[in-house]
Parts: sequence; structure tokens; C-alpha cells
Amino acid sequence: MAILVDSSTRLVVQGLTGSEGRFHGLRNRSHGTDVVAGVTPGKGGQDVEGIPIFDTVAEAVSKAGANTAMVFVPAPFASDAMYEAIDAGIGTVICITEGVPAHEMLRIHAFIAGRDVRLIGPNCPGALSPGKANVGIIPAEIFREGSIGLVSRSGTLTYQIGHELTQLGLGNSTIVGIGGDPIVGSSFIDVLALFEADPQTEYVVMVGEIGGDEEEKAAAFIESAMTKPVVAYIAGFTAPPGKTMGHAGAIISGSAGTAQAKKDALEARGVRVGTTPTETAELVAELARG
Repeated sequence: MAILVDSSTRLVVQGLTGSEGRFHGLRNRSHGTDVVAGVTPGKGGQDVEGIPIFDTVAEAVSKAGANTAMVFVPAPFASDAMYEAIDAGIGTVICITEGVPAHEMLRIHAFIAGRDVRLIGPNCPGALSPGKANVGIIPAEIFREGSIGLVSRSGTLTYQIGHELTQLGLGNSTIVGIGGDPIVGSSFIDVLALFEADPQTEYVVMVGEIGGDEEEKAAAFIESAMTKPVVAYIAGFTAPPGKTMGHAGAIISGSAGTAQAKKDALEARGVRVGTTPTETAELVAELARG
């Protein structure tokens, strides 16, 4: 088992004919993902190294059996691409694109309410279930299969902590980058709930950062609804108030959204919080080894 992406994933890449979409789509295929189609309007009938290109996602669903979409198109067109994938009946939509306007994401949130669809991103590295499927830009070669779920707002910290776990002889069930924008398709709570229900996942690592209150909400959820141990790391202890640090959502307003406030909220609910990525990985290893 795993969450979001696995051996049953049949991926359509929206933007496969572009340079970035092609590069990462083919890398996903090389790591075992079943990439069944690409979509670029006006280029239907072409192919990318044997992967058929369709004009619409609906065609990719009906003719190639796609059930998962990766959005790799420029920001001005990304919201339309997400709407198209959702309308076509895609169950999991993963948007890698950076720079999608927040007001567009608000509309998409309203659009998917009540629909049987899971949206990850935008501005995210994607999702990887080692040994099963990789959808996005996560470097699969530094991870190994195992029982630790990893959910993060930061792509690079995801890679670092995952690699630290690998160095300690541990592996991951699924790695999920939810994205660093103020409004994203899936929250920490959404992904934590999936890990809680996943038989393969025994432990969870949550990587947060300054800005917003998603980590505080997740802390309350962990206390009330999680039976699996959770270890956390919060990035941004040295960030000055009012300054955006890397991600559009990583900004402190007054006393809200600070790393210390998030750390305190998590620890108050029994979640161990590492002070560095290395210590965080070591805390998980300590739990996994009993």
C-alpha cells in the first residue's frame, strides 16, 4: 500500500511536450511510473518517446485510461489545466507549477468541494511512493521503500530528511510535498488522514515552516485523530517578521506563524520536534527501532 500514487497509477502529463514536462515526465517513467499519455492542445497524434499525446485530458482518460494528472504548464494556464483534469474525472491531480495566483486557487477549492478528487499543489515537488510510482520532481533515487510517511511544505527539506532516513537504513511509504503557497489543494491534515488509514505507514514525519497556521491545526488533528507516532520539523526559526522566505506562504505576520509558536503547539500535543533535519531523522529512527 501507499497513498496518492502507487502501482495502479496511470499518469497523464499536461505539458509533456514542453522541456520541463518532458524531462520530468520521462524521469517519472524511468522510476517505474506508468506514464500513459501527455496532453498539449493542438499536438494530438504526436508522441514523446512512445508516450501518445492527446489534445484533451478527456481523451487521455477515455483512450489511455489515465487516472492521475501531473500539471506541468506555465502559471497563466495552470488553473485551466487543473479544471480540465478534474472535469475529465481524474482522481488525483498534482500541480507542480509555481506562481498560480491565490485567487485562482480559491476558485479551484470551491470547484472541487464535494468532488471525489485529491489535488496536491501547486508549487510542490509532487508525490513519490518508492518502488511504485513517482509523480513530480522528487529525486526518487535517494529514497527507499519503507514504513515512514513524509509530508512537507518544503521540497528541499523533504529530500534532505528522506535522504537522512535512507542513510539510517529506513525507508518511506510515500513522500508528499503539499506546496509552499498560501492556498494549496491539500493540507497537512488531509495527508495525515491518508497516512493514518494506510496500512504500510507506521510512522509519519511532518515538515512545516513559518507562515500561516496549518501546523497548529495539524497539531490539534494529531492529538485527536492520529494513532501513529508523528515527528515534526519546523523551518524558519531565524526568519525576521514580515519577510517572505522562499515560499509565498512563508511569511510571519505579527506574532502569528512563527516557528516557535508551531513548535510549541506540536510539543504540547505530544509531537516530538527536531531542531535540525538530521535530528528529526534520528528521532524517527529511534521510534522505528523501538
